[in-house]
Amino acid sequence: MKETADLLKRGFELLDIPHSINQVDLFLTYLIELKKWNKAYNLSGLKTEREIIIKHFLDSLLFLKVLPSGALSAADIGSGAGFPGIPVKIMAPKIKMFLVEPAGKKAIFLRHICSNLDLAGVKIIDKRLEEIEGLKVDVAMTRALFTVGDFIKKTRGHINRGGVLILSKGPKLREELKGLTIQNIKVSDLKLPFADTVRHLVVVKDVAC
Repeated sequence: MKETADLLKRGFELLDIPHSINQVDLFLTYLIELKKWNKAYNLSGLKTEREIIIKHFLDSLLFLKVLPSGALSAADIGSGAGFPGIPVKIMAPKIKMFLVEPAGKKAIFLRHICSNLDLAGVKIIDKRLEEIEGLKVDVAMTRALFTVGDFIKKTRGHINRGGVLILSKGPKLREELKGLTIQNIKVSDLKLPFADTVRHLVVVKDVAC
């Protein structure tokens, strides 16, 4: 596992994210459990350790680069196997994290891995966002699951005043934004370590209602 741990730590360094030995160990445990469960539950199309580290772990940690420093709570909408919510929680443990995932098998895995990693302040919600009442967070985040416009509509009523939405988008973002008249949108173009890939992190501010 040394080579795997070294890749992970080098990724943290390239993203300029401080890390502890314990945090590295948590990611390695996450990796082992994800690979084990993936055989039966088909949680992810990525199979190799290198792919998982780069395209799941480090990709999720790009959200930290745009996460508001004062955020106390966040919801990962369509969390799947825990991305980006669990990597963000590992590196920012003070944030209260809600993992919203309606698919039963994935929600079972989320409960298992959060217990296995002993992550405090995490709640798994196995419902569709439209079925949830009373969820109020400072940040709602998602990885390429919704268009910007759809995400704004779906999270309406779930964001605290002064809160933000964060979406990770691909190369078609500019075309997607053309039809929007929403103000307070900022796009940060961030390179994914060890990959010839740029992620567009979209932050939409002042969306509470």
